[in-house]
Parts: sequence; C-alpha cells; structure tokens
Amino acid sequence: MKIIADLHIHSAYSMSTSKDLTFDNIVKWAQIKGIDVLGTGDFSHPLWLKEIEEKLHETSEGLFVLKKNMPNKPVYFILSTEISCIYKKLHKARRIHVIILFRKLSLVKKFNQFISSYGNLNSDGRLTVKLDVRDLLEIVLAIDSSALLIPAHVWTPYYSLFGSKTGFDSLEECFEDMSPYITTLETGLSSDIFMNRKISRLDNINFVSFSDAHSPSKIAREATILDVGGNHFDYHSVVQVLKTGHGLVDTIEIFPQEGKYYFDGHRDCNISMCPEESVNNNYICPVCRRPLTIGVLHRINKLADIKDEMKAMGIHIVPLIEIISLVTKKRPDNKKCWEIYFKMIERCGSEIDILLHCNLERLREFDLSIASAIENVRNGNLKIKPGYDGVYGKIEFPKGSIFPRFSD
Repeated sequence: MKIIADLHIHSAYSMSTSKDLTFDNIVKWAQIKGIDVLGTGDFSHPLWLKEIEEKLHETSEGLFVLKKNMPNKPVYFILSTEISCIYKKLHKARRIHVIILFRKLSLVKKFNQFISSYGNLNSDGRLTVKLDVRDLLEIVLAIDSSALLIPAHVWTPYYSLFGSKTGFDSLEECFEDMSPYITTLETGLSSDIFMNRKISRLDNINFVSFSDAHSPSKIAREATILDVGGNHFDYHSVVQVLKTGHGLVDTIEIFPQEGKYYFDGHRDCNISMCPEESVNNNYICPVCRRPLTIGVLHRINKLADIKDEMKAMGIHIVPLIEIISLVTKKRPDNKKCWEIYFKMIERCGSEIDILLHCNLERLREFDLSIASAIENVRNGNLKIKPGYDGVYGKIEFPKGSIFPRFSD
C-alpha cells in the first residue's frame, strides 16, 4: 500500500505562520493536495496540544483522525513537532532544527514536561531549547525507543545540521555516539536526493522531503511516497519505512534551484552568485564588502566526494498555483489564479495527481495552456533563476515554449 506523507508542518502557534492553520483547514488542504498522512506539528505548544486532544482521536496505534467532519477518505495524523536547538559546540554557535515523531499523547506529555526545563513551551510552536541536539536525541529515545528524530532541512545555512553558518561537517561531529540512531534526513527546499547522494558518508542515510508548511496551501509542496505494505498501516509501519528505507519509494520535491538558499548571495545587496563566483570574490559581497551567505549548492559541493554522474533521483514539481500564475501572467495570490486552481482540482483530481499522473489529454480538455506548462515541467523543460539568501528562485519556461492563448 502506497501512501503520501508530509510530516513537517506547523500550527498557528508558530512564529510567521497563518492563522488559518486549524485542523479543519489542514485536512481540507491535505485532500486538495493528495496527502494521506500529515504530522500534527507543534505538539510541544500547550494550546496546540490541547487542540490535538480536542479535535483528533486515535484510530489505530499512533494514527489520529478528526473527531468531527471527517471526510470519506480520512487524512491521518502522526504526532510531530519541530524543535530548535541552540548551543555551542567545538568553539562555534550551533542552531539545529529537528523533527520529532511520537506514537502516543502520553509520551508527548512526558517529553513536554521534561523538555520544559530547557525552553519556554508557550513562546513558540517551534520550541527553542538551550540543549545539545545529541542530548535531545538521547532524551527522546529514553522516553520511547520507537520515537524518531529527523534533522530538518539539513543544508539550510541557518538552523540546520550541515548549514554553512551554524552546522557541522558530519553526523558524527554533531551526534557523536548517538549517530547510529540518525537514520533519516530531510532534504529541505534547496536540495534534493540527487545532491545529497554526492556525499558517500551519507550512503546509509534515508532521505525524505516534507513541506515545512507555514500555511495550509503550502502543504505538500514537498512530500514523500511510502510503501507501508498490506492494506492497513499505523505509526509503526510508517516509522519502520523511515528508519530502514525499505518501502521508501520516492520524494516529491520542488526543483532545488527554486529554494531560497540554493545559490550564494546577499539579499539586501541584490547579489546572487554561483559557487565559482563566490570563490573568485573571496566569499565577499562586492557591494557591501561583508561575507556572503553561502548557499546549499556550494556547501554540498564542498563536502561532496562522489563526482561521477548518477541517475537523477526524486520527482520534481512546480506547485500548481505557480504554474497557473506563470501561464496567466498574474501573481500567485491573484483571485483569478485561485478560481482556476479550484476548478481544476474539482475536474481533474488532487494537485499531486494533476502534476504527476493525470492524462495530458484530460488536462488539455480543461485548458491547453496549463496542460502544456505541466507537460514542460514533467519533462524538465524549464529555466530557473536560482534562489539565494532568503529569496526564492524564479521559474521560467524557455522562449520556445509558446502556450496556446489562455482560456479566460
């Protein structure tokens, strides 16, 4: 049995997130997108944990569904949160984000009680703790050996395991004797499996992609396809796939160039550079003369030891609303774009189905221009101006890609 999972999302109690992140809205958007299993996000926040208890009930071990207004095809939840560890190690300030999964509310409460000594649970849905992430992992596994800790968006310059600003050069530097318990890493928006596989030390690691959604419409911008076996699944079968890699089918990811930390650069100075240009400029911004923010591509290239060509990995997408925006030449938040989006969902299926599986003839019946754009994306026939220093990359279709006139 194949399922699509997005286990890294947030609630309205996290900083810089939408107030629309309620369970009803999250489930609605998970169905629109085509997601089977979601993380609850933010279980360390007391108010969100209260909502988890009030709005969800356990249907099989470690899987939760809405108590009321549950759709015909359920959307399942696994108890999850993101923790930010801030500490000093090896003479350097470290800021590492991790995703944590637990199977029971009683275990979450035990964890929250213990971790409250290291951070203020009420301050942010993404809890910040003054704690070595190695020690956090030890605490998590002491509470429940079936729990899972996944380092999040591992190449982002700030707040990640391998990030250029505050990260480490290896798992072992970070997690020491606990390294064998790190089985799974999240690629993040600015990298994909293909890029991560250039580092042989990560050969035994399983890579996943999740959305880190801060609003309901961003759910499933990245996700992971799992084969959990049989006709039923629970927390254990999902986590077993994530831990062992057996049944890890593929990732669904945006093109990493579209991520906001792919290239090096300076947002304030409007400076973007590929790694070679950064080296030639001695890593200094030519405008303000301060150090550049070193991006994901540069950081991976620095640690990579596999240079041979490899088979491309991961399924790359452009979110449907972005495709509609490009075709209509309107902003993605334009009302007209969303009207087209919801009509397309109604007629053609979930967003993931539309982007990956829906027959092109059926899409052409809806609109020739959008169908043509989706075909271009499926074939990788597009150009991307890479993102840098917090600026998202920009998708363009080649000049030769002339779409039929959009049907208003």
